[in-house]
Amino acid sequence: MRKGFCGVIATLILFVSGAARAEGPTVAGLTPSERPAGAPVISELEKDAAWYAHALTGIEPPFPASLRFLEDQGAWFSPFMHPGMTGPYDIRRWHDAD
Repeated sequence: MRKGFCGVIATLILFVSGAARAEGPTVAGLTPSERPAGAPVISELEKDAAWYAHALTGIEPPFPASLRFLEDQGAWFSPFMHPGMTGPYDIRRWHDAD
């Protein structure tokens, strides 16, 4: 068992060291706390009827007061507005094929 374990460790070391040397695009750069120059900026988010219809998918009126956060929702990611799990956990029916 020890011989197999050592082989696994050696393989992992080679894999990790090879991945560390691989050249690829830099995600955060040298200053991850600063926005890169020339990066796109969202200056305005227009929340029209289609935006609210998408955000309120699977929710029937009268809408609860707890959904008032949508009035302040900006262009950042919110898991509330995207499909989640399928099957019995899909209570808003995001995954129903109509």
